[in-house]
Amino acid sequence: MVLAVACTPRSRHLTILTTDDVHAAWFDSTYTGDGNQSSLLAVKYYVDSVRRADGAGNVLLLDAGDCLQGDNAAYYYNYVDTESVHLFSRMAAYMEYDAIAVGNHDIEAGPAVYRRVEKELAERGIPFLAGNAVSDSTGLPVFPVYKVFRRGGMKVLVLGYTNPNIPMWLDGQAWPGMHFESLVPLVQKDVDNLSAIIHPDVTVVVAHSGTGNGTGTVLEDQSLDLYKSLRGVDFIVCGHDHRQIAVCNDSIALLNSGKKARYVSIGRIAMDAGGKKKLEAGLIKVDGRKSDPAMRKAFRKDFEAVRAFSMHNIGIITEDLYSRDSYKGPCPYINLLHQVQLRYSGADISFAAPLNYNGKVSAGNVSYNDLYTIYPYENQLYVLRLTGKEIKDYLEYSYGLMLSAPGSAHTLAIAQKDDPRYAQKGWSFVNASYNFDSAAGINYTVDLRKPKGARISILGLADGTPFDLAAEYSVAMTSYRASGGGYLLLKGAGIPMEELQKRVVARHKEIRLMLKDYVEAEGVLDPEKFVTPEMGSWKYLPDNSAIVKDLTLLF
Repeated sequence: MVLAVACTPRSRHLTILTTDDVHAAWFDSTYTGDGNQSSLLAVKYYVDSVRRADGAGNVLLLDAGDCLQGDNAAYYYNYVDTESVHLFSRMAAYMEYDAIAVGNHDIEAGPAVYRRVEKELAERGIPFLAGNAVSDSTGLPVFPVYKVFRRGGMKVLVLGYTNPNIPMWLDGQAWPGMHFESLVPLVQKDVDNLSAIIHPDVTVVVAHSGTGNGTGTVLEDQSLDLYKSLRGVDFIVCGHDHRQIAVCNDSIALLNSGKKARYVSIGRIAMDAGGKKKLEAGLIKVDGRKSDPAMRKAFRKDFEAVRAFSMHNIGIITEDLYSRDSYKGPCPYINLLHQVQLRYSGADISFAAPLNYNGKVSAGNVSYNDLYTIYPYENQLYVLRLTGKEIKDYLEYSYGLMLSAPGSAHTLAIAQKDDPRYAQKGWSFVNASYNFDSAAGINYTVDLRKPKGARISILGLADGTPFDLAAEYSVAMTSYRASGGGYLLLKGAGIPMEELQKRVVARHKEIRLMLKDYVEAEGVLDPEKFVTPEMGSWKYLPDNSAIVKDLTLLF
């Protein structure tokens, strides 16, 4: 839908176009040749259309963050080709973005990456905004806070912020010397201070923060809190939760375009001679077939470089690998993750979850592109010391997220609703599947007949040694989980946030790189060989037939 705001001859008008959580969906073709997917190439088509219709001088193009992760293209220019100007910096300049907020996955890329991109964007006149990322030593923001534009005959103040919940997901090595303040009440304070100096006609807040429920209780999702409370702000542009929303009332609009360039949010404001404003908000669905040919040609060499890197074969697998099999019990996909984590960490136990909701690696050659399907994030492997009781409680919490109470209509915690996070239609999980951790290194059962908190029976370690609730064990897990992500350590194991870093006994390199090492060392991957004595085993009681039935609704 493209909105039209009626403007009188004496009125001024501004159009705001927004993206967020693009997650490096920069090209309209996958590296295996499948074309016409939503991408920045297609977003460019819609942006140009609106600029032609409304006048380029009346349009602002903004992004709410999570730009530097999610695809091999981001990885390649983050860590492989570090000499060229980053592809994202060049694409953002080509599309004439006006301002971009920093996302948590942008911080995850590490200081060398986000500082490089910040510098390159600034050289092209595009601020990388994060007004709530504050220096521990000076108390001042370490990224730009705002920029002022002249558009539509009006002075426009744009402020930007990142997600304040970053310490729950990322180790401090990704954000040295800084901390992140809550958007409430900081944004209102900044708006008041800057408005008194700048006297803008229009004020826009761009925040990498989910829409949320508006109750002020969820730190990572504060945008609806801002929508309900901010004064003197016309637009809130948000992201992070991958949900599309465009709403407005008489005084403020909220825009969230979702993920992977599937939608562009559009907001329009008209101001008459007396200063009275009229707001409208909507969403434009992006057709991946409408990619801008000139932009595709301009970045063709970059695409070819990333494709060559992505499709380089590193091994062979003898049968198909499906991440969705993880929801019904031990399977080759999750066994592979556990095998890699145990081998390279030397830990007693491994925790791992299906981080690709419904991924598939086909039998045959294995490329780096396939590793991204198996493990899409730049998480490192950490080892923590946990007691036996904490391990059991952790698993109880994990399976409590995945399973329904005994006697429910479904064994899995699923609901008849769409889930825009995964483009899931009809049925979806109630909770995020990337928090469904299982364990290796122990033998245990999960009793589907028992209530939440009483399902797990740990029979012993993989080598047959008795499992002791009072003893300490070394446990391999992702850096995301080790930092508190998903609350499995906090709410499940009951470990205070301030104690987590004290529990870390080892930090290893990225898990995807360990997967690469494993595939290259093995040469031929036989899923039967993923199960080794040190893996242990687990199963559902009485069996997983009810779960298999539920999965037919999901997939």
